[in-house]
Amino acid sequence: MITKIWNRPATIEPNNFKFKSLSNWSYNIAVGCEHACRFCYVPEVSTNRMAGKLETYGVTDPDAQWGEYVFPRTWDKSVFLNSLHKAQETPVDQLAPDGNRAVMLCTTTDPYQVLPKDMQAQRRTLVREALREILDGSTLNVRILTRSPLAREDFDLFKCFGKRLLFGMSIPTLDNRLAKIYEPKAPAPTQRLATLRAAKELGLHVFVAVAPVYPDCDMVDMSRTLKAVKELDPVTIFMEPINIRADNVKRIEAHAQSLGAKINTEVFATRELWKRYAQEQLGAFQSLAQVYHGIPDNVLHLWPDKSLATGHWDKSWFEIHWSKISAWPK
Repeated sequence: MITKIWNRPATIEPNNFKFKSLSNWSYNIAVGCEHACRFCYVPEVSTNRMAGKLETYGVTDPDAQWGEYVFPRTWDKSVFLNSLHKAQETPVDQLAPDGNRAVMLCTTTDPYQVLPKDMQAQRRTLVREALREILDGSTLNVRILTRSPLAREDFDLFKCFGKRLLFGMSIPTLDNRLAKIYEPKAPAPTQRLATLRAAKELGLHVFVAVAPVYPDCDMVDMSRTLKAVKELDPVTIFMEPINIRADNVKRIEAHAQSLGAKINTEVFATRELWKRYAQEQLGAFQSLAQVYHGIPDNVLHLWPDKSLATGHWDKSWFEIHWSKISAWPK
């Protein structure tokens, strides 16, 4: 693991999400992520663009080395407060309505990953100090998304936000063996589910990202995940298949081969095969959620990629999901 301090303060920044309905702003505490999710899209949208600077930190291929480097940012209270003030003062009519006037921790890394001891204290400072300032110095909402049970360390702070905070975990499947192939260093999905149950018992408002669902997840697997997730009474259940981004398919295949595991990467062989897989998985998940498990339409939120709106599918179906605004506690 390559880890050093990234010489730039962590700040609240407007994000460029489309069709996600997650947040208006992002707060990213680090460059890189220790969880090493092989499907991750971040190298394409973020770290590949930092290739020159990353090379000075010892990273020669940001995509191929994804999961092998984490560079926590610095904490500068005055700089952070300036970014918080800009967000707070942004007129509502200038914000995308599907962002729920929320700051998301995090969108290009995980706020609760396990780092070396000297960096762990830095990570904790970056998260807790930012949350305290947002809580006391603004009226902004907060969305937390993680794969780590380490989030329990901040449940006390989450509780102080009341309805202003949504806490979520990414749970693509409850098959720990399968998850180890696609998300080799992330905590097991069953641990994440237990963390969400603990959050719910404490009275926190929770959501779940069943994302990205692997092509190996059949109807039985998805139904099992939905059953467990529904029991949490989440505010929102997000879902998307794996999308092809940069070299993520190569990363998935290479890691599976290193483990001697056979997985269904044939669906990524051509764009048309991928589209068919993604469309079918979205449709199957929606049907299972609404017909079999009785999950209300306002709770279910699918994330169909823009490029999928081709072929025999009615484009209005996509428009409905792209324009949807995810719920927030009232």
